[in-house]
Amino acid sequence: MTAAGIGAYVISEQLLGHESPLFAAVAAMIAMGFTKEPQLRKVVEVALGCTLGVLLADMLVHGLGPGVYTAVLAVFLAVMLARFLDPGAMLAMQMGLQALLVVMVPVPAEALGPFTRSLDAVVGGGVALVITLITPKDPRGEPLRELKSVADALTASLSELSAALRNSDSRQAWHALIRARGLQSQIDESAKALSAAKELTWFSPAHRRHRHYVRRLERLADKLDLAVRSLRVTARRSISAIDNAALSDAGTESLAAAVQGLADASVQLSRAATQSGPGFDRSMTTARESFAAVATTLHPARLDVDDLEGEALVLLIRTMVVDLLEATGADHEEAVAYLPDL
Repeated sequence: MTAAGIGAYVISEQLLGHESPLFAAVAAMIAMGFTKEPQLRKVVEVALGCTLGVLLADMLVHGLGPGVYTAVLAVFLAVMLARFLDPGAMLAMQMGLQALLVVMVPVPAEALGPFTRSLDAVVGGGVALVITLITPKDPRGEPLRELKSVADALTASLSELSAALRNSDSRQAWHALIRARGLQSQIDESAKALSAAKELTWFSPAHRRHRHYVRRLERLADKLDLAVRSLRVTARRSISAIDNAALSDAGTESLAAAVQGLADASVQLSRAATQSGPGFDRSMTTARESFAAVATTLHPARLDVDDLEGEALVLLIRTMVVDLLEATGADHEEAVAYLPDL
């Protein structure tokens, strides 16, 4: 952030000959923000907001002159224009702030033209964007951390549901359901992190080599989202099955073992999220084989399930297994082929 501000100031002052190019430094520093790894989309939005706010205020000052009424009009128009361009709060805040500063801060006596400060803002935003694109960082870092967190929580939820089935404890099944519901916020965060990583690998020449890997992580995230949704439905059905004593002792033990098998296989998904290259592929292959082994057992007769409610539970687990197999890279037809015919 410091380098962006100083660099933009020097470029405007030394190369363009602008006197005291305050808005070049301000635009660059605000666009970079105070985060360790600025996101490309956020940098572009803030830089655009700064530039448009300064430009609008420059036009009003040039036409109406400085003053309180000009400041009020500039901020109002800047915020309205920002809300029209983007419903988010970030653009509106930056446009309004920059418009206010332009009206209130006197124009340098030796300014080269009425839109000198607008050009300074463009320089600042451009410097921030260039630094974001060329900064040596791994765009996979945050998505991997988020996905590992999701995979770990999925494993814990499956293990808890397995224990609930084995102990015929509907309260414990409720706990598994609540844990699974709490996963949605983590899934949303992983989606945001992947979106930022995809933007960076698309626009930055330094990170294009990671584009294929980020796409694979995106597929993993999508299928984990579906698996978690299936888990929530399965947990709700398990609560009903436990409360109604719908499963035999043998059926209960078989279903608990199947769900625990899914939990054990999910550990490999978490391990894959810490690796890249051949290690990622090996972990995914191991997870696929483990999920497939569980999938081959998911037939009501093989699980000693002979009532309607228990069969419905088996069908839900089958759906979840397909989602998990697809998360490992299997296509839908391959995943379904592992399931025994009903």
